[in-house]
Amino acid sequence: MQVQFRECDFFNLWIWLEFETVPSKMEQQYVEEIFSSWFFMGKLGGFNAENLQVQETGLEISYLDYDEAEAERSLVSLMHNMGEVEFNGLWSRCWFDLGTADALALDVLINTVRQFSQDYVAIAQIVIGGENADWPIPQENPDAAFAD
Repeated sequence: MQVQFRECDFFNLWIWLEFETVPSKMEQQYVEEIFSSWFFMGKLGGFNAENLQVQETGLEISYLDYDEAEAERSLVSLMHNMGEVEFNGLWSRCWFDLGTADALALDVLINTVRQFSQDYVAIAQIVIGGENADWPIPQENPDAAFAD
C-alpha cells in the first residue's frame, strides 16, 4: 500500500483511500468504522504527542509511576470535526478538521489502514490531503457528522 501526502491543512483535510477492487457494502462499513473510531479517539484528545509517558518509558513499564501533573501540563490536542465517508468506484474519501491534534494521529491512521489492507480489504493507496482531479471536493466545508 502506498502512502502519499499532498497539500495538507489540518483544519480542512481530505483523506482518500484507493481500493484495488470496488468495496462491497460490508467493506464500506469497515472503512466508515475506521474513520469514525479514529476521529472519536481524536475528539477525546487521544493523539497528544506532548503526553506519551508510556511510550517514552520504553518496553519495561511494570510499576510505571505515571505523572498526572505532567499529563495536566500538556496542551489540549483535540480533533474538531468530521464529514461523512463517501465512496465512488475504487475511491473513498472523508473530510476532517483535525483541530489541534498532533501529527501522531496521521501515523496511527496510516498504521491502521496498512493493517486493514493486509488483513481485510486490499487498498492500493492512502492519500492525505489535496484533491483528486476526477472527484472534485465541495468548495465549502461539508456538513459535519460529529459537530462540536
